[in-house]
Amino acid sequence: MEAFTKITGIACPFDEINVDTNQLCPTRFNKLPVGDPYLKKVMFHDQRFTRDGNLKNSEFIFNREPYNKAEIIVADRNWGIGSSRESAVYAMDAFGIKVVIAASFGDIHYNNMTKNGLCPVVLSQEACKDLRGQLIDNVGARITVNLQTLTVTAPDGSEYGFEMHPLKRRCLLEGLDDIALTKQYMDEIKAFEIEHHAAKPFIKVQSPI
Repeated sequence: MEAFTKITGIACPFDEINVDTNQLCPTRFNKLPVGDPYLKKVMFHDQRFTRDGNLKNSEFIFNREPYNKAEIIVADRNWGIGSSRESAVYAMDAFGIKVVIAASFGDIHYNNMTKNGLCPVVLSQEACKDLRGQLIDNVGARITVNLQTLTVTAPDGSEYGFEMHPLKRRCLLEGLDDIALTKQYMDEIKAFEIEHHAAKPFIKVQSPI
């Protein structure tokens, strides 16, 4: 996956709690493959379009300039709750979202974001509200998210610190998905396999590494 280190991008204030993964990717789109051109329409599809996808809802924030080019979402609490569908992250990524800042996340959705190169940032509810207020007052304002320094820089220059599990942070910074991370330990895995099968030769080996 692509590494994430730092971004300065247009941020969209999304003042809604309990955004679930069915809003981010309605069930009927769950099997769209990564790379399918229609994925760009899937995020908040049923708020953005008529059911057949032909007509836009011009009032919905992600259909309006400049938020149709947003790379960062500043949400409220409980972003990505509901089902564990990874397709919700595929839809966000296809739209162009790289960061979601929220007071809290659905645990599985948070993990799915980090495994696909998107950066979830947890700030206090007060900080999120302040950021959204600045974005509402300054349409098209940009926010900087720096994973190396674990900071968010608001449009007015104020800075917020955040935390992330060291392994998740490392994987994002180095662009490592689960498979790429595992491959970094192949020498140790092979050494263990050799030692293990030498000690227990009665175990049948189907396909040695």
